[in-house]
Amino acid sequence: MNLHVDLNADLGEGAGHDDELLRLVTSANIATGFHVGDADTMRAAVAVAQAHKVSIGAHPSLFDRKNFGRKELPVTPDEVFDAVVYQLGVFQAITGAAKARLHHVKPHGALYNMAARDKELADAVGRAVAAVDARLILFAPVRSELARSAEANGLGLAYEVFADRNYCSDGSLVPRTQPDALLKDPEAAAARVLRMLRDGKVRSIDGVDVEVRVETICVHGDTPRAVEFARALRSRLEKEGVEIRAPKGMTKHE
Repeated sequence: MNLHVDLNADLGEGAGHDDELLRLVTSANIATGFHVGDADTMRAAVAVAQAHKVSIGAHPSLFDRKNFGRKELPVTPDEVFDAVVYQLGVFQAITGAAKARLHHVKPHGALYNMAARDKELADAVGRAVAAVDARLILFAPVRSELARSAEANGLGLAYEVFADRNYCSDGSLVPRTQPDALLKDPEAAAARVLRMLRDGKVRSIDGVDVEVRVETICVHGDTPRAVEFARALRSRLEKEGVEIRAPKGMTKHE
C-alpha cells in the first residue's frame, strides 16, 4: 500500500469554499481563465494556497467558458499547444509576482479527457508544458496517452484518480451527462479510494475491476458536498496511516 498520497482540488472556479478545501488538500489546481476565472481570481487563489502552504498548479482548459470547459470540441494539436502555453504563461507570471512557485499542471475537463486518449493532443499538452517549464509535474491517469506524453517530454508525472467520480470499464470516467457520473456518499468514496491504494483497483459501474495507480487523488471543487468529501477522505486515510503530501519533483515510473 502506498503510504503517502496527494489530495488535489480544482479551485478558483467560483464554488465559494476554496478556503475550506485548502485546509484539507495538499495540491491546488487553479483555473487559468479559459473555462472560468481571470487575473483577479487567479491571484486570490494563489494567495490563499500560499497561506495554507498548498502546492500550486495550473488548470488549463479549452477556450469554452459557455460550457465550463467540459464539452469536447474539435481542436487541432496546434490549437491545444497554443492554448496551454498561453494559459501557463499568464499563470506563471501571476505566481511569480506573488513569489510563489508553479508546481504542477492538470488539464481541465474535456481537455483532460481528450488528451488522456488522443496521442496527438496529449503530445501537444506535454510539449506545451515542457516549453514553459520542464520541471513541472503533469497529473494524468495511469496507462493514458497523457501520462505517456509526460514521460516522453521529460516532465514529472503523478498518476491521478478521482474520489468523486465513477469509472467505466475501460478506465475512463463516466461522462457527466449520465446520472451515475458522480459519487454522492463521502464515506463510500473514502472506502473506494482506500481500496485503490491497497489493491490498485476500482470497481466500474459495470462491476468490472479496473487497474489504477494512485499518487494524487482529486476532489472536484464544484462537486456537491466537496468539502465533506475532502474531509472524510483525509480523515479515513490518516486513520489508516497514510501520509498526505504533495508530489515531490521528478518521479520515475516503470
